[in-house]
Amino acid sequence: MPLYRDEAIVLRTHKLGEADRIITLLTRQHGRVRAVAKGVRKTTSRWGSRLEPFTHVDLQLAEGRNLDVITQADTLDAFPSRLGDHYDRYTAGTVMLETADRIVTEEKQPALQQFLLLVGGLRAMTSGERAPAQVLDSYLLRSLAVAGYAPSFTHCARCGDPGPHRWFSPSAGGALCADCRVPGSASPSAGTLEVMGALLAGEWDTVAASDPRHLREASGMVAAFLQWHLERGLRSLEYVER
Repeated sequence: MPLYRDEAIVLRTHKLGEADRIITLLTRQHGRVRAVAKGVRKTTSRWGSRLEPFTHVDLQLAEGRNLDVITQADTLDAFPSRLGDHYDRYTAGTVMLETADRIVTEEKQPALQQFLLLVGGLRAMTSGERAPAQVLDSYLLRSLAVAGYAPSFTHCARCGDPGPHRWFSPSAGGALCADCRVPGSASPSAGTLEVMGALLAGEWDTVAASDPRHLREASGMVAAFLQWHLERGLRSLEYVER
């Protein structure tokens, strides 16, 4: 079988037979890949801990008819060791993995920007320099933007008129003027839309200076925007402290 190498983040795992696992990966060069790790559940396995969710790994894989087979795995960054002892980091990180798994749906289609966003997001999450909820919200907005769902915060998402605007609708694509308002639109404060724009742009000084009320409201709006475009809720999101 032809061999290839790639680096990846482990998104999730499933048991296969008595000793194997199916590993779902987001790779740098090949996008989303599902591969078998043979014997990984045995106590004598040499790479069991290297193929756990969150782990950043360098892999060698053999191409298979249905699923590829992992033949070598080396840890590049053991993110799980810096997430497991922090409930807020771990739960926020789990949402990031589930989001990546849901956004990158095509098998073996390059998704370099999504991969780099996920690696960068996990590094920021484990560094402890910023609040996990804010790192998560920034990652979610950027991941959606890369996927083609960038929300508008300063201009009306329908007519393009410059704001600030009072209304926001996930289904309409972001901020709305009074003339374009749709039923069910939320009415966030101007400070909340400013925070969301800063999270998308990575303007961390603005985020750090924001009112906690605006940060909490922004988190709710980001979650609503995400779940609208993914078309169903994320199971992991309910465990995140916001």
